[in-house]
Amino acid sequence: MAEPNTLNELRDLMQIGFGRRFPRHGLKLLYWFANNCVDFDDNNMMRWKNDRARGRFGFHLFINRTEDNDERLLPVLNHGYNYYEVGNLCRPGAEYLPYYVWAEFNDDLDGDQSNMERIIFSVVDERIDRVYVTEHINESNFNREATFEISSGLIAIIKELTLEEFLEQIDD
Repeated sequence: MAEPNTLNELRDLMQIGFGRRFPRHGLKLLYWFANNCVDFDDNNMMRWKNDRARGRFGFHLFINRTEDNDERLLPVLNHGYNYYEVGNLCRPGAEYLPYYVWAEFNDDLDGDQSNMERIIFSVVDERIDRVYVTEHINESNFNREATFEISSGLIAIIKELTLEEFLEQIDD
């Protein structure tokens, strides 16, 4: 299995289209995640700053199962690491996400395009090892071609911006 490509700069994020088509919520979710869930320690390592165990914001364990093509979406993790997912606006607790994340959500539409995007990340001992953005290709599978790793450097860049600056720079 090939590892997902890594995005290091805002221009990389611009090129993939994640969260850019209306009524998508992915960019706003990524901004919220970077600014509210990630801190950097003295060694510039990403640290988890929320209690994911309570399911607040819709966080839940992500099972990196074998998909229809007999491959996993993400690399298999070392023992002790877990993947977590956030972004499903229908999941209990997601109502606590800020209004700007779910403002365009419409759960009345069939094949709703406003609830496709997710953030998946691996955690061990409160250290965030990797962050991925992805989207569903159908109700049960994710789109391997639309799955990308977000570098810690890109997370740091996003943290330095306001939401308006972030969205404006992505739309340039």
